[in-house]
Amino acid sequence: MTNIQSKERKLSSRRAVAPVIATLLLVAIAVVGGSIVFVFSQGFFSQAQVSGTPTIESLKFIGYDGRDGAQLTVHDGVTLAAMAGNATDGLNTGERLAIYVQNQGVQKATLSEVRFAGTVYDYIGSDTSLPALTAGRGDAADDGGFWILTQSSGTGGVLTQSTAAELQPGQQATIVLQLGENVKVGRDAQMKLTTSNGAVFVGTVVTGQQSG
Repeated sequence: MTNIQSKERKLSSRRAVAPVIATLLLVAIAVVGGSIVFVFSQGFFSQAQVSGTPTIESLKFIGYDGRDGAQLTVHDGVTLAAMAGNATDGLNTGERLAIYVQNQGVQKATLSEVRFAGTVYDYIGSDTSLPALTAGRGDAADDGGFWILTQSSGTGGVLTQSTAAELQPGQQATIVLQLGENVKVGRDAQMKLTTSNGAVFVGTVVTGQQSG
């Protein structure tokens, strides 16, 4: 009986030691794994903080000139004579509207799409100033196009010349649309700007009126 009891005690002690060793091994593996993950994550976040750039964009509509007149008022309050179209005949294809915007972000915003009253307008970046109108309308080749006017000096203002429609940080500018189709006076028309980063900004223009 004594030998049997002694063997049972040895087996019990061995069984008790095995779970303790297994637990210690699991703890050690968890500690090592956690340390490895921590080191890699620290390196990743450090690199992201150094090389990453903010993508938050903020464009604000600050006014517009959607009047059915011959003169076009831009964002700095200056009126450009004979740059809008024929007066009191409606807002027709080839005539122009002005939308005032400001880039309130900390980086330049590139417009990938400009949509007014459901029509998409194409950027014209080759002109230095607004082309003159003939018989109250612009060149038909510019119908459905837009310019970015940054200054009101000169007869046709100063336009942005670039391959992309860009607004610099803090910049105020006028988006000049040459209508691609007739727009009814007195209606609420949606102005939608989409940036190359996918941000969308929407405003409302009451055609036939001026704001800002």
